[in-house]
Amino acid sequence: MRASRLLSVLLLLQNRGRMTAEELASELDVSVRTVYRDIEALSSAGVPVYADRGRTGGYQLLGGFRTRLTGLTEQEAKALALAGLPGAAAELGLGTVLAAAQLKLDAALPTELRAGARELAERFYLDVPGWHRGIERLDQLTDVADAVWRSRRIRVDYRRWDDSAVERVLEPLGLVLKAGNWYLAARCEGDERTYRVSRIDGLSDLGEEFSRPEGFDLAEYWREWSARFERRLYPRTATVRVTPLGRELVPVYLGSVGARALRETATEPDSGGWSRVELPVEPGAPALGELLHFGPELEVLAPAELREQVAEAVARMGALYG
Repeated sequence: MRASRLLSVLLLLQNRGRMTAEELASELDVSVRTVYRDIEALSSAGVPVYADRGRTGGYQLLGGFRTRLTGLTEQEAKALALAGLPGAAAELGLGTVLAAAQLKLDAALPTELRAGARELAERFYLDVPGWHRGIERLDQLTDVADAVWRSRRIRVDYRRWDDSAVERVLEPLGLVLKAGNWYLAARCEGDERTYRVSRIDGLSDLGEEFSRPEGFDLAEYWREWSARFERRLYPRTATVRVTPLGRELVPVYLGSVGARALRETATEPDSGGWSRVELPVEPGAPALGELLHFGPELEVLAPAELREQVAEAVARMGALYG
């Protein structure tokens, strides 16, 4: 562990130039006293570390010293797949591993490319979760990820959507991060299924390895499963007409499903600016709530039953507010 940290100190100084003990401690998540000891150890090993004293001082390497000890470990190489998702890497327990891998990658780049990579990081940032997303408890995520890495069979206590509890024996195949939520693709009783990680209340390793299905493609599985889930979630279609503002609100309220409906079914605006759209809706009461979001910017044309439900709800609201 200490050898890895000493290399991180060396790479930080090589990549960033002068850094204070406080900055190094913050980067490495250690105490300032630990940094002092690490700098002393590097100096004793012959690394030319120079210390500037005073309030604006810090540590730097002398004479253009550069290390070539930049080989990635297996874990660091895997963590680089999450380089654009630091929050996700931290949730998987790979935060410090990813930081070390990025340091080594920076050190291996020519000066001009390293500067360009730093400028890119300063100008673009990927924040995956959507707005108003509640914070999920992910007590089991690290253990689930470990089981995925090692192809280990696990037993889980799982809460289904109706909050009923079940016990399942799973063969974890992969993890997917969707809109800030983690999902586990796993084989259960011979079938490939999807589980929301935040609903796993307990987990135990059964001490058994399993063989992954030959040719299993996580991305393809997720695309197919998402399409099936979307069809279950939106089993019917409402014919509506929307104002220009309503058209803008469709993807806001209905996300990618609404945006696709606009692209594929929206007509050109008529003389009054209204467009007709075939809009996927949920069954029962949720559909009514979704459509009422739009207020006077959307009119339901069909089916007749849904139009009557919206009209009744609007009438009741009118009576309530006088």
